[in-house]
Amino acid sequence: MKQSFSLFLAFKYLKPKRSFLSVVTLLSLLGVTLGVAVLIIVLSVMTGFDETWRDKILSFNAHVKVTESGGIVQHPEKVLDSIKEIKGITGAAPGLEGLVFLQADNNVQTPILRGVAPELERTVSKVPDHIVEGTFSLGYDEIVIGRDLAIRLGLSLGDAVLVYSPQNFVSQDELRLPEELTVSGIFDVGMWEFDSGYVLTSIETARSIYNVEEGVHSIQVMTDDPMNAPQVARDIHAALGPFFQTRTWIDMNRQLFTALQTEKNMMFFLLIFITIVAAFGITNTLITLTVQKTHEIGLLKAVGFSSRRIMGIFLWIGAVQGAIGTGCGLGFGLLALRYRNELLNFISMQFRIDLLPKELYQLSQIPAHTTTGDVVTVCATVMIICTLAGLIPAWRAARLEPVEALRNE
Repeated sequence: MKQSFSLFLAFKYLKPKRSFLSVVTLLSLLGVTLGVAVLIIVLSVMTGFDETWRDKILSFNAHVKVTESGGIVQHPEKVLDSIKEIKGITGAAPGLEGLVFLQADNNVQTPILRGVAPELERTVSKVPDHIVEGTFSLGYDEIVIGRDLAIRLGLSLGDAVLVYSPQNFVSQDELRLPEELTVSGIFDVGMWEFDSGYVLTSIETARSIYNVEEGVHSIQVMTDDPMNAPQVARDIHAALGPFFQTRTWIDMNRQLFTALQTEKNMMFFLLIFITIVAAFGITNTLITLTVQKTHEIGLLKAVGFSSRRIMGIFLWIGAVQGAIGTGCGLGFGLLALRYRNELLNFISMQFRIDLLPKELYQLSQIPAHTTTGDVVTVCATVMIICTLAGLIPAWRAARLEPVEALRNE
C-alpha cells in the first residue's frame, strides 16, 4: 500500500501541465524513445546480416572440408565410403578447386573454378537449385557460371569462354593451350562474392585444366546440423587417420563472423550512450521537480512520510518515464524495421546514391531479425538506467528537513 501511494504521487507529478517541466519531461521521453529505437534497429540489422551471410555461405559451401597431406586426395572413392559411414553426415562429394583466368573476347576475369561431380554436388551444395538460366549440366566442355560474373564477361547461355590455369604460364617444357568451355547454366545464390567469383565444371574438365591426372583436392561434406560440424569433423579425422585434415565452415569463415559479433557488441556499447544522455535529461527533470515540490515534500515528511517513501516517489518517476520511453522506442523501432527496405529505396532514389553497394555488402536489401534476447537486453538495460537516473534527485528529496522545507517555502 505504501508503495502504491508513492506510485500514485509519481503519476500525479508526471501529469502534463503548461509548464517548463512538462516540456522537459517530453524531451526526456523522446530521448529514451530514440535510444531504444536505434538500439533495436541496429542490433536487429546486425543479427540479420549475420544470419543472412551464414545462410548464403552454407548454400554454396559444405559444412566440412576434408583434405589429405600433399594437397591431393589420392583415393577419393575409398574416402567417400569411409565418410558416409559416420553418423550425422547427409552427403559427401569430391572436388577440385583453384584460381583460373576466364577470357571472353577482350574481357578477362579471375574467378575460382570448382570441379565437381554433378550427381553428388546436389547433396553438398544448393547451387543446382539456384540455376536462373539454363540447366546444371556439366559435360566435359561445359561450365556453369555466376550471374554477376556472366554480366561482367558479357556471357549468355551457349557462349564460349576460354579458361586458363596458372600452369598455362609456368610450364617450361610444353605449351599448354586454354580450354574452351560452353556456358550451360547461370546460377544466382544471392551473395555477390559467390555470384561473381566462382564457376563450376566437371571433375574431368577440372583435371585437364589443372593438369591433375588422378585424385581430387578435397572432399566436401554436408551434415544434418551446421552447428554440429566441429564434432563431425573430429569424427572424420578419427576415422581417416592423421594424414587427413578437416576444416569446418566455422573455421573457414571465423574472421567474418567474429568481426560481425564484435561489431554488434561495440555498436550496442556505443549506442547505449544515447540512452545515458536521455537519462541525464530525466535526472534534470527530477531535480527541477524536487525544487518545485519542496513545500509538498516538507508536508509529506511532516505527516509521517519516511525518507524511503520519498525516495520511492522519484525512483518511480524515473521508472515510469523509462517504461513509457522504452515502449514507444520498441514500437517505433519495429515499425522502422518493417519498412526498412522501402525507406532505403526511397532515399536512394531521392538522393541518387547507393546506400547498400552490392559489391561491398554482397546484398541488395537490408536483412534484419529481431531476437527476443536482444529485445530483453535493450529494454532491461534502458529500464535500469532510467530508474537509476532518479537516484540523485530522490536522495536529495529524502534529505530535506520538514522545518527547512516549509520555512523556505
